[in-house]
Amino acid sequence: MHKNLQYESMGFSMPKHSERRVVKMNYQGLLATERMSEVMMMCDRNNPVYEDVSSFSVALYTLGFFDCPDMMSFQDVSADEASEILKTHFVHIHPDKVPYDYHIAESMERYLLVVGDPLFPKHFAVVSDMRSSRPYFSKLPFFGAGYDSLDELMDEFAGVDGVNRGDIHFFRKTWYGQIPPSSVGKIFIIKND
Repeated sequence: MHKNLQYESMGFSMPKHSERRVVKMNYQGLLATERMSEVMMMCDRNNPVYEDVSSFSVALYTLGFFDCPDMMSFQDVSADEASEILKTHFVHIHPDKVPYDYHIAESMERYLLVVGDPLFPKHFAVVSDMRSSRPYFSKLPFFGAGYDSLDELMDEFAGVDGVNRGDIHFFRKTWYGQIPPSSVGKIFIIKND
C-alpha cells in the first residue's frame, strides 16, 4: 500500500484491477455444451459426417431432452413429433423474455428458437449465448451443425414454404413437477387469516 502511494505521488498510476466476471457453470449447462461439442464433431458444417439427422433431433439432443448416452443412439425426430414435443414441453414466449446476457452453461433455463408455424415447424435452434454475434446453435438442412445469427437463419429459410420474419418464435422449456429455475431460492409466505 505504501509503495502504491509513493508511486502515485510521483505521477505514476498503478493499474486498477479490472472487474472479473465469475462464471457459474451448472451441471446441466456443462452437459449441454458437451453435447454441442459432440454434435459439432459429428455434423460439422465443413465436413458433415452424420448429415441426415434433423435440426429437431440436434436441438432436442443438445437440450438433453431424451436419456441417451450419445448422439448416435438418439432416435431422429420428425416435424410432427417435434410439434408435439413443443406443445407439451415448451411454452411460447416473447423474444424479449430471453435475457440479453443468457448463456446456456450459466443458466438452468433452456430456450428454443423455432422457424415456421409451431404446429408445423421447419427448424429448431438452441439459444446458446445471447452475448455472441451468433447466439443460435442448430443443424441446417443439407449442411452440418454450427452457430448462426438470426439474419443467417432467416437467409437460410426465407421463402421456404412461405417462411418470413414473422415466423420466428421463441420457447422456454417448462418444468412440470419441478421448481422452475427462476423460482429457486425464493421464499413465499402464505398467510391464512
